[in-house]
Order: sequence, then structure tokens, then C-alpha cells
Amino acid sequence: MSGSVVWFRRDLRVGDNPALQAAVERGGPVIPLFIWSDEEEAEWPTGSCSKWWLHHSLSRLQETCAELGSPLVVREGASESVLDEVLKETGADAIFWNRRYESVIRKRDEQIKSNLASRGLTVASFNGSLLVEPWEVLTKQGTPYQVFTPFWRACQESRQQVAPLPAPTRLTASELPLRSESIDSLSFLPRIPWDAEFPKHWTPGEAGARAAMDGFLTRAVKDYSQGRNIPSQKATSRLSPHLHFGEISPRQIEEELKQRGLSASQEGVKTFVSELGWREFAHSIMFHFPHTENEALRDSFHSFPWVENAEHLERWQRGQTGYPIVDAGMRELWTTGWMHNRVRMIVGSFLTKDLLIDWKEGARWFWDTLVDADLANNQLGWQWVSGCGADAAPYFRVFNPITQGTKFDPDGTYVRRWCPELADLPNKWIHAPWTAPDKVLRQANVELGGNYPEPIVDHAEARKAALNAFASIKKS
Repeated sequence: MSGSVVWFRRDLRVGDNPALQAAVERGGPVIPLFIWSDEEEAEWPTGSCSKWWLHHSLSRLQETCAELGSPLVVREGASESVLDEVLKETGADAIFWNRRYESVIRKRDEQIKSNLASRGLTVASFNGSLLVEPWEVLTKQGTPYQVFTPFWRACQESRQQVAPLPAPTRLTASELPLRSESIDSLSFLPRIPWDAEFPKHWTPGEAGARAAMDGFLTRAVKDYSQGRNIPSQKATSRLSPHLHFGEISPRQIEEELKQRGLSASQEGVKTFVSELGWREFAHSIMFHFPHTENEALRDSFHSFPWVENAEHLERWQRGQTGYPIVDAGMRELWTTGWMHNRVRMIVGSFLTKDLLIDWKEGARWFWDTLVDADLANNQLGWQWVSGCGADAAPYFRVFNPITQGTKFDPDGTYVRRWCPELADLPNKWIHAPWTAPDKVLRQANVELGGNYPEPIVDHAEARKAALNAFASIKKS
């Protein structure tokens, strides 16, 4: 047996890794390989925060592979060319990988698979990241679902829970020495160290993913249905970056729930599992409607009168809109590479409806600044909040940043953490400081237009403008 190349991509783990398992079962040397070829993903090149995560996650995988006996080979270049190089250098006659679902990547992978198979090589790809393949869940008419609830119901009815694959205890290395580039040479880490706070919030890698899952299931899952809406609480799983980079699989999460006796009949568990369902739904939409990677699912929004306003966009990005819950969310994002999901909806609605700025501008900013930047989830989320995608919130549902803040951050804990200039404002005015009496502002050391901005738009007027814009595309 000449050996098998395992091409790691968004599956940076050794447990429940179908491609790795196939190589181990085949016997002979196993050559773990990671290829950096960002130019092949030119439409959505890897964002800055994703690169930070990737650096550390690859480092952990490299350590694991070395411990198992077969070092991870890291190369940079066009995927097919690098694969050819490694196959020739090792004499390997098989290659395995786990699938990705972005349209550009699928087309590239199909071409590579066809070319390699035509040379007599064993080539196989596997589902290593989803509970169901996108083509496996269709309506009775054979069409893809565009509404989440029936999609998720069909998923649950059509599939059986499958136990995750065990991690190998040993890998047989190739006898031939292989060149590997250092992870540092890929220059994933920022030259300007804006990521100083990241290590306080994240532990990339397979062990970090397991620890995050254990902490959440022990601490918060039973109260998840209520706690997940309160941004000041540690009530969410924060597993999204680990899932995106494949450091943990949804099957492993399902199995852990089962082992702990956590049933979907429990409200918190049911809600958490449904969030895994939304991830499945996002990938289904992206697979069946690939244009949603760059455009709205709903054709009517192609003529929506979006506003180009560079100043408003920059102030939204910097957390300087004058609306505390929005600013807190944008500052949390910049500092930690993550934002609470409830706040994501609030800041998304504010950008697309209060400021009438195209959802794609928000998607681009999130893509660069989120450690969990996942194309399927990112585009579905932005199209949902802006009203132009699958199962979207109606466009006339405009989140009021004041009432949202009052409802989900009633004591202002979240705002005070990320907008410390407002820390001394009483709760009554914390979400609308411009309504506070001058005396209260002075006592709290808040200077509107000075150390904290005035609102950049009037929400009531902005809501009217948004509804008028929506009415214009309904007529057309």
C-alpha cells in the first residue's frame, strides 16, 4: 500500500473525521496535508479574524498529528498543483477529504476529483461537517426548502443519529521526508496587534472546542431558551468558530447531549439543537441557491434603493452611532472577534433599516471581523435581518434599538461594559442618553457630541424611510 493523503480544510480535528478514518482503515502511511490557497476563494478571501483563528487551530492540529506519529504537512499554492507535488513525493495512491459547500470550492473539488480519478488514483470525499447533506432534504415536490421550520422537521424525521467516529490512536508516517512550510510563514497573525484580547476569550483547536462544549452543557444549556437573549450573560455556547473550522462536529455535540441524558424534550436543549438546525438550513440554502453567496435570495431586493453613506457606515463599524446597544455590539465585535446573536440582529437591522445601507456592506464587515465568519451562516443571517432572504424577518419588522436594549439589557450591564463612557448613567437613560436631563448627563460625565456621540439618525424617522423604500420595490 503506497499511502493516503488526507487533505484537511475546514475539519481541523482528528475525532469524527471521516476522511482521516478512511485513510486509517485503508492501511499504510497516512499523510496529513493542509494547503493554503486563499486566491482560490477570491470572492470571499479569508478574513483577518478567521486567519488569527486558523493560525492557532492549525498549530494545535500540527501538535496532534505529530503526537499520533505522522506530522502535518503544510504547503502554500494552488490546491491541485500542491496535491500533485505531494502525491509524487510520497508515492501515495489515494486522497481523501471532507466536503465544503461553497459554490467555487465545490466546482474546484469536482475538477480535482475527476482529474485524479482519471489517473487511477483512489479519491473520495465525505460529509464531515453537517448532520445531513443539502441534497438529502427536499420537499415532497423535490424542491429545496426556503422556510426553516418545515426544513428542520423534515431533517429530524428523515435521519437517524449516527455515532461519531473515534479518533485514531496512531498514524503510520511516510518513510520519505516531506517538506513542510511553517505556519508562521503563512502570515496569518496581524502585523498590528489588534488581537490582544482574543486569547482571553478563545482557545482555538480541538481541545478548546471540547472544553467550550463541556462548559456550556454543564453551565447553561438547560436555561438556553431564555438566557441566549441576554447579552450580558454567558448563556450561549460560543461553539460557532469551533464548528466553522471543524474542530468539533455536530455529530459529536449530539452524542455528548445523549451521553449526558440531555433530551430535546427539555426546552433549553431543544432550542440549542434547533440552532444546529439553522446551521444546516444555511448550508442548504447556499447549496441550492448559490447566488445567495453574493446576492439576495429575493429578486425584488435587487432594485432596493440602498443608500451609500461612507460616514454612516464607518460610524456603525466603529460603534459610534449614538445608540448604546448598537455601539456596544460593534465594540464587542472589534475587541473579541465575536458578537452576541441577539445584538447581531439589532446591529444588522440598524444598518439596513435605520441607515438603509446595503446588507452586503454588513456581511463584508462581519466576514473580516468575526472569528466565526462562515459564508453560509453569514449570508443567511444578513439576508434574514434585512428581509431579503430565506425565512426572513418581514422588512417592516424594524428593530427599535432603544426598546431592544431596554428589554434584553434592562440594567445596562452589557452597554456599560462596552461603552464605559456611559457607565455612570442611571438605568432609566442608559439606552437613550440623549433623553436624559442635562443635570443627569453632567453628573454621569457624559458629553453628547463629545465623549459620546449624538444619534446619527432619528429612529422614528428612519423607520418611516425604510418602510417607504420597501413600498417602492413592492410597487415595482
